[in-house]
Amino acid sequence: MSEIVLNAEIREVTGKHAKYARKEGKVPGIFYAHGEKNITINVPKLSLDPLIYTSETHVIDLRLSDGTAKKAILRDVQFDPVSDRAIHFDLQGLRENEKLTLEIPIVLTGGIPKGVRDGGLVQHMIHKLKVSCLPKDIPGRIELNIGELEINHSLHVKDLNVQNVTILENLDSPVVSIVPPTVVKEPEPTAVVEAVPTEPEVVGKGKKTEEGEEGEAAPPAKVEAKPAAKEEKKK
Repeated sequence: MSEIVLNAEIREVTGKHAKYARKEGKVPGIFYAHGEKNITINVPKLSLDPLIYTSETHVIDLRLSDGTAKKAILRDVQFDPVSDRAIHFDLQGLRENEKLTLEIPIVLTGGIPKGVRDGGLVQHMIHKLKVSCLPKDIPGRIELNIGELEINHSLHVKDLNVQNVTILENLDSPVVSIVPPTVVKEPEPTAVVEAVPTEPEVVGKGKKTEEGEEGEAAPPAKVEAKPAAKEEKKK
């Protein structure tokens, strides 16, 4: 387990001043410990990032602006729902002979598992293990070798090798499994029924409508042109 030094300024004024601190690139937080007064603090965002974005647990060597120092762990971080930036954090003070409860990251090792090489998929169910221990026994992380794990096999909490801690999880809970690949069954092609061509309707086929029949006008009668009478010669 490694330690990280975190320099912080004591924040005497709370409330809206926390908003101003964020605009200056700082993150407001609080330090608390049993039997001690809470201390409100500000730290630079860049100093806090290594504690947030990590796969290990660190003990924090907190150095305050008044010259005092505290040992702590990062207990909680709040993030802005829109920007996902850290906007507040909690540090819990450590006492040498006082056990604490915390979650330790589980890191998978051993390279590509045998079951994956055979076509399976890794299913990682538990990413952090909840334990209780003294500050001096806090593990930085818990390594789990999955190199020989085969398809349809799992490693459970009871398979983890963790010294000097009390595990607060169900020992039979699976931590990681290799599952068979999901086979997507293609739908069977449906038979295409060919449409039987129908005989096109013939306009005017059938009995002719009688002349003068209701609903249809009779064809116009032929008018024979008579030759014009020759003009009678004058006598």
